[in-house]
Amino acid sequence: MKKMSQILLLAGLSFTVILGGCTPSADQLKKKMEENPEIIFSAIEKNPKKFMEVVQKAAREAEAQSRQDAEKDEQSRIENEMKNPLQPVLSDDRAMKGDKDAPITIVGYSDFQCPFCSRGFQTMEQVISAYPGKVRYIHKHLPLPNHPMAMPAAKRYEAIALQSKDKALKFHDEIFKSQDKLNTQGEKFLDASAKKAGADVAKMKKDMDGKVVQSRIQADMEEAQKFEIHGTPGFIVSGVSVRGAYPFETFKEIIDKKLAAAK
Repeated sequence: MKKMSQILLLAGLSFTVILGGCTPSADQLKKKMEENPEIIFSAIEKNPKKFMEVVQKAAREAEAQSRQDAEKDEQSRIENEMKNPLQPVLSDDRAMKGDKDAPITIVGYSDFQCPFCSRGFQTMEQVISAYPGKVRYIHKHLPLPNHPMAMPAAKRYEAIALQSKDKALKFHDEIFKSQDKLNTQGEKFLDASAKKAGADVAKMKKDMDGKVVQSRIQADMEEAQKFEIHGTPGFIVSGVSVRGAYPFETFKEIIDKKLAAAK
């Protein structure tokens, strides 16, 4: 609504020029339009084609400017985080992919039922493959309330990790590779995936509602909020945040800069 008001204001200014006469200030024109809205309505009726051209042009320019501003803000944020990296909690008892001594650590805040997280999973697989020995990935949790199977999956993942980190990662991969089954089969699919990963399902079910699992997931969620990651997926690439299911090239750019800086 605010953007449309701005476009109409621009259209009104443009019409003033088109129709001739001195151009009033934006505040003057706004006041005049509010007091006498029939002025703009009459102009539209007399010049509908021209009005649409003006509005469409203004909309395109507004969108282009908005994109430019967003890109500048994003670049500024990345540059700031390169200098002042974010510091997620890292512990050796978390399940992780890649070399544990890798120079680049990627922490992902994810939701097992989120389709964009499935895309993020595929990108992380590509990243790890492209940087052997240089990248490690740690899955953390940000289950969203609109995904009812996200929390049950997160609990199972951490409960399985108490048994075996490798089995937890197999469970992780199975869920993201067959996310459609999670949506249709729910907890039945989760338990079947746990069994397929080699987990002790009975022990998993006992541990998944325990304090260790619940406190870990809660800590992950709070950490994501601290970094202002409110949607999924969100990533911290050695201190630099990537908010969304961005392509491989986005991660490559950050990783390459970090590796170059380390030299």
